Amino acid sequence: MSTFTIFLVLIVVVAFLLVVVIMVQNPKGGGLSSSFGGGGTQQLGGVKKTTDFLDKSTWTLATLLLVLILISNVAIDRGGSANTESKALDPDTQTAQPLPAVPAATDNTTATPADSTGN
Repeated sequence: MSTFTIFLVLIVVVAFLLVVVIMVQNPKGGGLSSSFGGGGTQQLGGVKKTTDFLDKSTWTLATLLLVLILISNVAIDRGGSANTESKALDPDTQTAQPLPAVPAATDNTTATPADSTGN
């Protein structure tokens, strides 16, 4: 199993967890805490802390996802060659095709049958 495959699996797992955490939250501020009866002034068993946990876990998972994506770039297999420079910039390996030949412009000085009779 390559390093990139490991990073890819981690990225998929973190993305799935991030979707789950976001879906649990309620955009109106109720979310998971309101389903436990913590919508009023009474806070039973620290349900108020649930929204703080979901908010912190969202930011943590989003940051982790970004870091994993950036680090996975290092693990990408570049085709096995050690040379990663562009061949377009190397003047020795120019493989440009020659441009197709354009016909020369003609100035239409050919004689027509009417001109050749001398009339």
